[in-house]
Amino acid sequence: MIDLEKREDPRGFFARTYCDREFDLHGLCTHFAQCNTSFNKYKGTLRGMHFNAPPHEEAKLIRCTRGAIFDAIIDLRRDSTTFKQHIAAILTQENGRMLYVPKGFAHGFQTLEENTEVFYQMSDFYVPDAARGIRWNDPAFPIEWPDDNRVIIDRDQSYADFAG
Repeated sequence: MIDLEKREDPRGFFARTYCDREFDLHGLCTHFAQCNTSFNKYKGTLRGMHFNAPPHEEAKLIRCTRGAIFDAIIDLRRDSTTFKQHIAAILTQENGRMLYVPKGFAHGFQTLEENTEVFYQMSDFYVPDAARGIRWNDPAFPIEWPDDNRVIIDRDQSYADFAG
């Protein structure tokens, strides 16, 4: 998790959302090749869990710029001590929190409000042939998603169970 260090005054606040020097000090990716925006009309929209196959893994920096999301990541690095573990957080326009997604992790989110917008910074260029996913409710990963009437595309509903 990355929290903004807000400098507030009567006009509002100012905060850095990225600092190369600070990210480098924490061993995080300091190069972002592209930025993406995801706009979601409906509360309950679920996108994920997505990742890219080697050698096209991506690190991501995720921030909710409008509305609110329940954001989740899963460690898919087989040699990691946290393999198959996940974390989740609420990211909102108000709290300004960001979630850093290391390479080798699956990522997904569910909107908690209508008209939610999510901003992604990506370490590598998108390679469509490397795009993969695992089902958001795969029993191998006991993520406690918020209850809601979900809006999910068929692709995200039909991923096979995790084989690993």
